[in-house]
Amino acid sequence: MRVPFDTLKAQLVAIFTAWGMSEAHARTTAERMGAADIRGIDSHGATMMQLYSEQFAAGLINVRPEIRVLRQSPVTALLDADHALGHVPATQAMELAIAKCKKSGLAAVAVKQSNHYGSAGAYALMAAEAGLIGMSFTSVWHAVVVPTFAAEPMFGTNPIAFAAPGKKHPMFYLDMATSTAAVGKLKVANLNGKSVPEGWALDAAGNPVTDPALALQKVLLTPLGATRTMGSHKGYGLAAMVEVLCSMVPGAWYAPTREARHPGEQHNNIGHFFLAIDPDAFRDEGEFEDDLDDMIEALRATRPTEAGRPVLVAGDPEQAAMKDRLVNGVPLPDMLTGQLKAIAANAGAPWLI
Repeated sequence: MRVPFDTLKAQLVAIFTAWGMSEAHARTTAERMGAADIRGIDSHGATMMQLYSEQFAAGLINVRPEIRVLRQSPVTALLDADHALGHVPATQAMELAIAKCKKSGLAAVAVKQSNHYGSAGAYALMAAEAGLIGMSFTSVWHAVVVPTFAAEPMFGTNPIAFAAPGKKHPMFYLDMATSTAAVGKLKVANLNGKSVPEGWALDAAGNPVTDPALALQKVLLTPLGATRTMGSHKGYGLAAMVEVLCSMVPGAWYAPTREARHPGEQHNNIGHFFLAIDPDAFRDEGEFEDDLDDMIEALRATRPTEAGRPVLVAGDPEQAAMKDRLVNGVPLPDMLTGQLKAIAANAGAPWLI
């Protein structure tokens, strides 16, 4: 099924408001989720509603949070999300980073006491759309990624997102997990009845798994690189770096030690970290964008290994998906449509799709 983008967002807003979320918070949340769906990042848009519904039912998500700035300086800030779903506090954090950056040239804002915030790239995009370089990171509530040589998970997919504005060309836009694949990719494959590539996931004995349903029963994902020979120690190191920024800096919780350090605590305490950089603090106005355009053009002009398969730049697949989906709608697998319909019915929200 192809669903108009605005209709999908309206359906999400209807569910969130039925849960008790304010209209403003519901729209912001749907907008950030929509930023993933419209760009083809199906693992972090409407697909997440099943998890959000389960966490809401379990009392883990506060739909009427009091989001507060706990401390700040001209170039930094720390926000307490009050156990909100992560999209709103993350949006407020990046908005604050953008405002501080435009005054000082650089700003970093961290968040604690949050929940899943969707696609990391949605927040880096906010900075790039404001003419800044943006970076976005998040920790997780549940460990699923094994360190190199390990047989038990110690990290989440701990994403890194980076966006930078061009002038002639769409922005450079990198949104990546520090695992070989995100958990959401397993969910999307399962929803569509497809297998996953060998190397994405492992079973409890450390053997490769290609059945996404089996992989989702006991999720063990490999770090970016999959094996030590292919560089998994680099993905492992990047995941640890993200954890330092998102857990240790704001005072969020590192998932594997949560029970030992905070026994009996029911809420998640996910942390996010955002960075905004003004290129004009380093260059004359427009010079950065001109040079970025030159790099993008050079990369796209690189001689490819296969005729008809051009070299792409980070953000090109998302731009292509957005162009298609704005016209033809967002594809929803039948299983996901059924999940959304059940969630709406349980919430007493109208079915708009």
